[in-house]
Amino acid sequence: MSTADQFSTLDPELYLDRLALPQSSSRLLIDTDTANEIDDQFAIAWALLSPEHMKVEAVTTEPFSFAHHRRELILAERAIESGDKHTEHLVGGFQGWLTRLHSCGRRAEDLEFVSPAEGMELSYQEILTVYEKLGLKSEGNVFRGAQQYMSNADTPVDSESVDIIIDLAKSGSEPLYIAAMGCVTNIASALLRAPEIRENIVVIWTSAYPSSSPHCNRPSLNLIQDVHASRLMFDSGVPLIYLPGYHVGAQLKISLPEVEQFIKGAGDIGDYLHHLYTQNPLHEMFAIQDTPRRTWVIWDIITIAWLINPDWVPTMLTAAPILDNELHWQKDESRHLIREGYDVQRDEIFIDIYNKLAQFAKK
Repeated sequence: MSTADQFSTLDPELYLDRLALPQSSSRLLIDTDTANEIDDQFAIAWALLSPEHMKVEAVTTEPFSFAHHRRELILAERAIESGDKHTEHLVGGFQGWLTRLHSCGRRAEDLEFVSPAEGMELSYQEILTVYEKLGLKSEGNVFRGAQQYMSNADTPVDSESVDIIIDLAKSGSEPLYIAAMGCVTNIASALLRAPEIRENIVVIWTSAYPSSSPHCNRPSLNLIQDVHASRLMFDSGVPLIYLPGYHVGAQLKISLPEVEQFIKGAGDIGDYLHHLYTQNPLHEMFAIQDTPRRTWVIWDIITIAWLINPDWVPTMLTAAPILDNELHWQKDESRHLIREGYDVQRDEIFIDIYNKLAQFAKK
């Protein structure tokens, strides 16, 4: 059976129901690559501190790796050194990345990247730390996920995360929202194993450019790591809330003075989030300097923000785009509907996080 055969068209009325704005407390599963950087920790903590808006039933762990950059980065370095600065290799910010590396006396081959399996395990341990800092029990709530990406469009990658996604999707009288904060290997694998769960879930995924954008989506880590899984999010017909990272989620920047005034000191979790901000692992990898005067994007909180108050992440209904072989969007108005974000209320979102952390610190 082909992938297309597995995913028959859902009832249009079901789409409209599943894509409606959330009205009350939602069942939520968070699917995350938490150790990738620091935004997932903010998002998980915020969700767990918002029980009036959502019940976090499980946190599942995605693989992650930046290793796909290695070959392109080395080719870009060679292009710069040969004087061929207009080569196609100088894309995705590689020239700036290499300039910063070279200013520190480092070269592309000096970078070390974890494997997808290592990234998954690091993320699993990081989720446990977030639960610990919040004083919450993680046992029975946090699950390891895929150790590799999908090798083709039709073959799922099995893991305990896939099992729990399917189990929770089939339980309960209300739909299960899945906040996807990374590549979507686990979710795509669950859909391939149990296509019927499409009727019971709503995926909220942040990645890439708006579907109307002419740009190549290659810079999006969440999309590029597992292209088979990414494409399936738009082709399977699963009810999807698509929240572009560029340049919607990218507005969710925070500065060190804000972190020090409103987050540091807010209990163990506030101090830990402050630690992550000041010891960001991507600063080292990307050779970013002068960090006290720079902001950082806390991308993944956009998925939680939409659930708490959809007015904070304005969205519209549109036809699901097609992700072509060159990773550009192609539009076909005859395709099923998705809900897509086009803006954020940055200040309202961060103020709610600050308030929740302050309330937690008073307990």
